[in-house]
Amino acid sequence: MNQKLKEKIIESLSSVLPVTCIVLILCITITPMPLDPLMLFLVGATLLIVGMGFFTLGVDMSMMIIGEKVGNHLAKSKKLPIIIFACFIIGFIITIAEPDLQVLAGQTPAVPDMVLILSVAAGVGIFLALAFLRTLLGWNLSKLLLIFYGILFVTAIFVPKDFLAVAFDSGGVTTGPITVPFIMALGVGLSTVGRSKNSGSDSFGLVALCSVGPILSVMILGLLYGSSSSSYEPTVIPAFTNSQDLWLAFQHEFPVYAKEVFLALFPILLFFVVFQIFFLKLRQRQIIKILMGILYSYIGLTLFLTGVNVGFMPAGNYLGKQLASLSYNWIMIPIAMLIGYYIVKAEPAVLVLNKQVEDITGGAISEKTMMTGLSVGMSVSLGLSVMRILTGLPLLALLVPGYALALGLSFVVPPIFTSIAFDSGGVASGPMTATFLLPFAMGACEAVGGNIVTDAFGIVAMVAMTPLITIQLIGVIYHFKTKKSSSFAGVASIDMELEFIELGKDEADDFQS
Repeated sequence: MNQKLKEKIIESLSSVLPVTCIVLILCITITPMPLDPLMLFLVGATLLIVGMGFFTLGVDMSMMIIGEKVGNHLAKSKKLPIIIFACFIIGFIITIAEPDLQVLAGQTPAVPDMVLILSVAAGVGIFLALAFLRTLLGWNLSKLLLIFYGILFVTAIFVPKDFLAVAFDSGGVTTGPITVPFIMALGVGLSTVGRSKNSGSDSFGLVALCSVGPILSVMILGLLYGSSSSSYEPTVIPAFTNSQDLWLAFQHEFPVYAKEVFLALFPILLFFVVFQIFFLKLRQRQIIKILMGILYSYIGLTLFLTGVNVGFMPAGNYLGKQLASLSYNWIMIPIAMLIGYYIVKAEPAVLVLNKQVEDITGGAISEKTMMTGLSVGMSVSLGLSVMRILTGLPLLALLVPGYALALGLSFVVPPIFTSIAFDSGGVASGPMTATFLLPFAMGACEAVGGNIVTDAFGIVAMVAMTPLITIQLIGVIYHFKTKKSSSFAGVASIDMELEFIELGKDEADDFQS
């Protein structure tokens, strides 16, 4: 086996194993699970581990390189209208290609699927072009976010209640495993042309702005179409009589996700071929490496999506339903927080983001620091989401103060923490959230007799919000420790193994120089 692939699979094993163990412990203690969904879960976990290993290696070999090369080329172009148009097309194409967008479209029957898909894709395209202008002209990200989230929450007052949860969920769903790595790499390339001196923070923030577009698009569609936006179909757990039936459940769905992933990756491949012929002119060895990377990404994402959709969705729904049916269902809150702390480690795009953050900041924000912040954020978001299901608390009662705090922090922390934090929100709310945590919330909501549309939906929005706060709180601590945030340029070192965040002597000397 390829040594790098072996390392990636071992890395993904360490990410997936904790949440698998938590589910198994629950199954043999307070929520006994029938063998059918349990076996689906275990096979799904195996596919998830192997798939994530292939996918993360493939992203390193292909999409990160393509995005950065394209970004560099666009940055060097002198024709601004062409660059803006190219950014719009890139955002539009990769959003249509995002598999999770199909899930979102299926949840909004009041709007024709293609209308919603094209509207959301246009929203991402427009905001990606806007994100490039921010990089080019040195616009302040905090002020832009304050303006656009202000518009979102004012619009939310007039949007039908049934559209709100799905609208805010769409911001996290559409920035998935295909979109995020490509946009993040594009940001690295585009940051070389910006007027701002903070090239580190300028390379992030594209995902943050691109997450706003889908929310606004779905809200506008809610105003145009009205009525109910979502429907809920209870998850059906297939029954097995033997091991062959178990395999057939995965075999039946495998071609479906293989086709979805092909349709997702083909536009990126086509885009690369066109750019290679007319602009990039890469050497043959580089082209072969990129093509192999795309193949690895295809294999990995197909295995991953098959595993989580077939194996994790029924298990998540069953666990949520059983926990909420307990006489002491309050225990769901700490259990959900524990699951949240570990499940974020299994999001494929999170590993990509954390590695890029460490690389771009020269170790100033380590992978361990990022993972700690994201895990804490996910834990808090799931605790609040379950509390909302059990109490019927409105979604905006949590989102409004949460985003107010996040936007307020953005004006006092080093800019790079704001850029990374708002990118992290879209990255953390990926396939694991849509296929395990959302069914978990639906099962719990069904058990307590809540409104699925308004109470269960919205969990993705919560997952996308809390990292904005936790990552920026790390920035506050960094600011307190160094007292030099005004000159921060992404070259100091943060060591989470020390008291919390502390510059070593050598790093401090480098920072001062």
